[in-house]
Amino acid sequence: MPRDPLIAFVGKPSAGKSSMLNALTDATAKVGNFPFTTIEPNRAVGYLQIKCACARFGKQEFCKPTYGTCNNGTRHVPIQLLDVAGLVPGAHEGRGLGNKFLDDLRHADCLVHVVDVSGTTDAEGKETRGYDPSVDIEWLRGEIVRWVGGNLREKWGSIVRRHVAIKGNAVDTLQGQFSGYGSTAKLVARFLDRLGIKQPLDHWDDSTIERVVEGFVDEKFPTVLALNKVDHGDADMNIAKIAKQQKPGSIVLCSAATENLLKRLKKQGYIQYEEGTEFVDTKVDIPDSDLKPLDEKLQQRIEDLRDLVLYRHGSTGVHQVLQRAADLLGLIPVYTVKNTHTFSSSDSSGKTAVFRDCTLVRRGITVGDVAQRIMGGDCTFIEGVGGVRVSEDDLISEKNNILSFKIGARAA
Repeated sequence: MPRDPLIAFVGKPSAGKSSMLNALTDATAKVGNFPFTTIEPNRAVGYLQIKCACARFGKQEFCKPTYGTCNNGTRHVPIQLLDVAGLVPGAHEGRGLGNKFLDDLRHADCLVHVVDVSGTTDAEGKETRGYDPSVDIEWLRGEIVRWVGGNLREKWGSIVRRHVAIKGNAVDTLQGQFSGYGSTAKLVARFLDRLGIKQPLDHWDDSTIERVVEGFVDEKFPTVLALNKVDHGDADMNIAKIAKQQKPGSIVLCSAATENLLKRLKKQGYIQYEEGTEFVDTKVDIPDSDLKPLDEKLQQRIEDLRDLVLYRHGSTGVHQVLQRAADLLGLIPVYTVKNTHTFSSSDSSGKTAVFRDCTLVRRGITVGDVAQRIMGGDCTFIEGVGGVRVSEDDLISEKNNILSFKIGARAA
């Protein structure tokens, strides 16, 4: 049965991971209840911004989510985040909190690597100047590869002997070893197909095993590189270097400190700020507003942040980090409603609104998978928009993501 997607935030100490999580998990003005059955101590709830289905049908004013919020068609959907212990080189050998980091990592579907792109902290998070942050990207991935590879090589002899004895296939044999990392047979088949390895598993040499481990890590832990502290003077040079080394689609430029400052000033009534955008207004911009005036120093700081971050990059980048992670995972919102003509449902008090419930699922799962997850399989038939019957075997897509699960006698 599909489970809630989990995005893990990783990075060395002082890279800005805590600031990033604070910016994404600030639940002020959000509904305080969450759809997840258990939130463990190192887990948190963030909010993914999506275009809500209410905008598609012109029903923005009637949209009242049970969880999260919807502001004129921009919906903030709760999503689980994992705060992984700070990582230092040598984690796979148990340095620092390495064992905890790697154990927590098993549960993640996607990683957000928060990188201090200012170059003002070294590999262990200690203050310095002129550090090359591209090194952090390489050693973090290397730690994960060495962790997975070490576990596999430790048992490789017995793995091969059993594989030969039962005449197994590579997918099943590897899935037996990778299942502890949350793998699936489909995932293993995908990366093996991409690698195009022709030799039988029992003939793999060390270099082939290394390719397999790297292929698995890249498939199991797709990674967003959140290049943080972009407002620092040395950031541009480091960003340019990293951009040449990494896939452009994996990089998001951001300033978590700026996002937290803007949120705090908005909460205190000093600015108007629309999260995820470049738009910030002060009393100077809107003299007739109820905004409180900023002192000269803080007003100048806002002007600097506009130039260095907002206007230059289009936003603080913080919310774009989550959106990029959702893109890598292929997340699709599924709206469950009672009435597929009006899209309405009622809450426990009897109040009716549209598109109350929204669940994030990964691309490639079926309508039946969603029914199993939400209804526990207790569903007679399923309707889509306009009451059209939907097959349980249909794949979830943006075209059939509004569903009603019916219990009782099947309609004729």
